[in-house]
Amino acid sequence: MAGPLSLNEFARPSVAVDVAVLTIRSDRLQVVVVEHARGGAALPGTFLHRGEVLADAAARALADKAGLRRVPFTQLHVFDRLDRDDRGWVLSVGHSAAVPIDDLPPTVRLLPIVGGRAAGRLMFDHAEIVRLAVDRLRRDYATELDPAGLL
Repeated sequence: MAGPLSLNEFARPSVAVDVAVLTIRSDRLQVVVVEHARGGAALPGTFLHRGEVLADAAARALADKAGLRRVPFTQLHVFDRLDRDDRGWVLSVGHSAAVPIDDLPPTVRLLPIVGGRAAGRLMFDHAEIVRLAVDRLRRDYATELDPAGLL
């Protein structure tokens, strides 16, 4: 009879967090984007550090990448498509937030949302994260009067 398996016997993916921060500017829904180190627009995101919880990594990504602090975000979905990142096996825990434009720094870069989708190319599967964040925002606004204070 074999003994219990060790966790070292299992492959481990890298774990990332990405945050879709939605806002309204000029009467249009928009999403915060940053310039990724590899070149191209992306959601603020980062890899999970050893001993760090997902919420802390998401807050760190918003602060370090987009200059955003104290943004109330929630977990959205785990994105695990095997080809989502050409650097290797990377799972991303997507998060979403909706923030009034006045709560964002004036230098924040925004990408319009058209038809529920980002109106521009985003790296990785970030367009899918934005789509799900918009769907969640629509559901929230269908059941509550201005839950994020966007109006």
